[in-house]
Amino acid sequence: MEYGICNLAVIPLRAEASDKSEQVSQILFGEDFEIVEWTERWVKIITTNDKYEGWIGRLQFAMLGHIAYKTLRLNRPPITYRAVTQAWKKPDNSVMYLPVGSSLVFLKGTTCQIGNEKFEIIGEIGETESLEITARSFLNTAYLWGGRTHYGIDCSGFTQAVFKLQGIDLKRDAWMQAEQGKIVDFLSEAKLGDLAFFDNDEGRITHVGIMLNNAQIIHASGRVKIDAIDSQGIYSEDLKRYTHTLRIIKRVT
Repeated sequence: MEYGICNLAVIPLRAEASDKSEQVSQILFGEDFEIVEWTERWVKIITTNDKYEGWIGRLQFAMLGHIAYKTLRLNRPPITYRAVTQAWKKPDNSVMYLPVGSSLVFLKGTTCQIGNEKFEIIGEIGETESLEITARSFLNTAYLWGGRTHYGIDCSGFTQAVFKLQGIDLKRDAWMQAEQGKIVDFLSEAKLGDLAFFDNDEGRITHVGIMLNNAQIIHASGRVKIDAIDSQGIYSEDLKRYTHTLRIIKRVT
């Protein structure tokens, strides 16, 4: 088995081996993965943290040795909690702006090493804040299919990112996340941090958000926003109608 690691701020994970293919997720700085297939320009990977599969460009990552890969499994690296963190790439004196949730792998002092490249971490890394503060920090982030950052995010990317900053690993897609945690039987019992899932006409779970209390939800739909929720589903004040049908509430904290 071969392994790789992201040495850029963020790279798109695509459904197919093509620049025109849809972005299904993103890989953030310092996140690693298994390599399962090579082509001339593309590499098929499976992400380590959430076992998500897709294609990335061959020039968008660094190789990761078996020992280094196993070391990362034993020691969870620190992550960035502030959007102002930068990585100064020493060899060419360039700077990258790291998204929140980037992994500072093999960090010694303020230096992070990926393969043969050394990055000096500049700015405030930050520390864990409450789940509500973390979730609200994404307010007004534009919806982006496959997105996982403050510059664009989808519904399950939002929940995954917020919980990652709380030290909790969620799977990537809404239907996958719905398989985690314990069922909350009644909406009236929902509390801050519970995940609410919504289905379409075929009964397939297609949306997820984070309960702020038993009457409000924060979720990514058009943008990250706060809406009212009742037993029927999410009521959009912007559209003056229900937009999502409630299916189930789960507790993962």
